Amino acid sequence: MTVTRIVANLAVADPGADAPFWTGLLGLETAMDLGWVVNHREGPAQVQLISRDATAPEDSRVSVEVDDVDAVYARAVADGYEIVHPLTTEEWGVRRFFVRTPQGVVVNVLAHA
Repeated sequence: MTVTRIVANLAVADPGADAPFWTGLLGLETAMDLGWVVNHREGPAQVQLISRDATAPEDSRVSVEVDDVDAVYARAVADGYEIVHPLTTEEWGVRRFFVRTPQGVVVNVLAHA
């Protein structure tokens, strides 16, 4: 298993309202806008603004993209980590699950489907 990227997920009331800051002041481009989540990036630098996750019961604080999400899920379950959102193929093209770290941080582990 290889981690291919890690993206901070910032909790905001309106993800679109901050676009001028990220795209104007900092020069990032909007890579994805689903309304409830907006991703801004430039090269490897990325940030996601999230108002409320569309399908998960809790919001994640970080997204970790991996090359084999099924293997990571199986390991998380075998190691006894709390699964917050089950392994799911989402309609926007990712396969993901949410897992809680020992200190309580919710992590979105995903791969593009």
